[in-house]
Amino acid sequence: MGIDKESDVSANLQIGPTTLGMVRIYVEGNGIDLPLDFDPDEAEEIADEIRAAAISARSMTTKKGPKRR
Repeated sequence: MGIDKESDVSANLQIGPTTLGMVRIYVEGNGIDLPLDFDPDEAEEIADEIRAAAISARSMTTKKGPKRR
């Protein structure tokens, strides 16, 4: 599956600090139990990438018009 393919898979996402000073992104779903730990600098880089992707996604929906549910 690629990043631009729709999927019916659902998962829960939790993000928070660990007691060791790391930032944990925790993904849990059907058959998935994935803790991902990052140092704070890496976590900020990931946050920047998420913001950039959100800006790009927003511009795509603006050009095509908002999606209706």
